[in-house]
Amino acid sequence: MATKKLYRSKHGEVFGVCQGIADWRDLPVGPVRLIVLLAIVFTGIFPGVAIYLLAALVIPANPYESDRPSDGRRSDWDWHRMGHRSRHTGETVHGTYENDADDARSTDELKEEYERLKKKVEKMEEEMFDKERDWDQRFHEGS
Repeated sequence: MATKKLYRSKHGEVFGVCQGIADWRDLPVGPVRLIVLLAIVFTGIFPGVAIYLLAALVIPANPYESDRPSDGRRSDWDWHRMGHRSRHTGETVHGTYENDADDARSTDELKEEYERLKKKVEKMEEEMFDKERDWDQRFHEGS
């Protein structure tokens, strides 16, 4: 459905400019993206990218568009926030942002991991300095 005003789409790939243009003129987004890509390549990359970024800054985001795509798909961020298994790896995503108890648990886990890594680095530093001292002693004994 063509809109009366040009907006960036919240569901576009890169800033939603091409999707917004396609929605504005009721065109398929694939050819619009191809035309924009060719324009960027044939302008010597920099001018085309600069124009695209300027368009992303100037064109407002569509205020009438929902945050979720119309086909009901969820973004990776939605899956993370909900604490579901990742669609890509199948691993459980830890640390949801919808439950304060989960946030506290995640924070405690992060603190424990930080302390464990900090001790590991300190141990490695001690070993490194011990080896340097050993080499210094060997060098001075030989002279």
